[in-house]
This record gives sequence, C-alpha cells and structure tokens, in this order.
Amino acid sequence: MDAFFVSVELRRRPELVGQPVVVGGTGRRGVVAAASYEARRFGVHSALPSSVAQRRCPHAVFLPGDHALYSEVSAQVRAVFDRFTPLVEPLSLDEAFLDVTGSRRLFGTPVDIAQRIRSEIANELDLGCSVGVAPNKFLAKLASVEAKPRVRDGRIEPGSGVWVIERGAEQAYLDPLPVKRLWGVG
Repeated sequence: MDAFFVSVELRRRPELVGQPVVVGGTGRRGVVAAASYEARRFGVHSALPSSVAQRRCPHAVFLPGDHALYSEVSAQVRAVFDRFTPLVEPLSLDEAFLDVTGSRRLFGTPVDIAQRIRSEIANELDLGCSVGVAPNKFLAKLASVEAKPRVRDGRIEPGSGVWVIERGAEQAYLDPLPVKRLWGVG
C-alpha cells in the first residue's frame, strides 16, 4: 500500500489532502510511522525521529496512529487479495505477497491480476497501492518499490503502479542497483 497509515487518515480527514501529513508520536521519543508524499518532499520518512521531522517540516500536520482502524482497513485490503488467490502471505498491515500462479486461468496474466487488484482497492477503498510482479518474493518486493510514487527534485512523481521483472531479466535488473536498495540490507 502507498503511505498506508497516512492514506487511511486522509480518507477520514479529506481536508488534509495535499498537505504534509505525518502519522506517529510527537513526544521526545516519537517516531514517524508514515509520511504523506507532501511531507516526504521535506525529507520526512518513516522511522525518522519525530523531532527531526518537525524541524524539517514545521508546518506538517502530525496525527496519532489509530492501529485499530489500520487493522480494519488492512482486513478490507486482504479481502480484495483473497478474491484472486488463497495464497496470501501478509508481511505487515500494508504489505503482502500473493502467489497468483494458480489464478491465471480465471483472471489472466499476473500483470492483469495486479491491475485488477489496484483498481478494486482504489474503487472500493479509495486507497492507492503499488504492485511488484516477479518470479520470486524478493524481486517482487523490490519491484513494488519501483512502482510507487516518489519525490524527485522536490516534486511528487506518480509511480507506474505496477512494475514487472520478467523471468530471465533478474540479473539485468539487480546489477545496477546500489546495495542499499536491496530489501533486508541495512
């Protein structure tokens, strides 16, 4: 999901759409749980100490997290996934791996399935998500990051929504990546 906690908050507080919004604690030891793309323009991102986020973006709207709501919406997202495959492996409230190998006869190619999932989540839940399609989970996770919106040169650029790494093209995709882009590498 794209900026999941913030996106869920913006559904309930649409007057904040377009503003820099941060979900997380604001105390001395507070941490950013999620940041809108508008806040990311100022260098605010998840896991950043809230005190640093407040210095970087003093006009940001800070909201406390609502885990119960995020869990409820996560279950709604999961219900969409379950329509396409029973093989869903949640990674967190806002991420999951789906094995759609057995779903192709019913729903088309993995890219077709990815587009349908994105469309149903957008239409039914008013949320954005980015999907990575690849031969394995590791590459699918990397591809999903490629598909997301991003801040570049102070502008928010929409993502492609779906990024595909074809079987046989894995090495060509991985070779130019910096080590820090590899999922799980600190």
